[in-house]
Amino acid sequence: MAGSLPMALTAQAADAPVATPAPPSSSFEIQQFHADYRPFKIGDIVPDLYRTKPYQIDAWKIRHLPAPVAGSHWTYMGGNYVLITDAEGKILRAMKGEIFYGH
Repeated sequence: MAGSLPMALTAQAADAPVATPAPPSSSFEIQQFHADYRPFKIGDIVPDLYRTKPYQIDAWKIRHLPAPVAGSHWTYMGGNYVLITDAEGKILRAMKGEIFYGH
């Protein structure tokens, strides 16, 4: 019986549905990243530093970034471009920094 237990668990695991994340709309789009030795993901609020003018990306076109939606702007965090809301700094979208060179 001891020998059949691992096989039974393996069969159950193989039958279980596997959740797959939704594919990003671009090969440069990311769902999570690290900045300042801390993990961030879509929906998180960025530190106030990244909401200041020196970090704001106004020239998003030359960096091959999509236009920011109303009430948001691009900022630069941990080597990535991050779309955040103007009001609270909530992360809406993130793109790998390599997008600048990818086109």
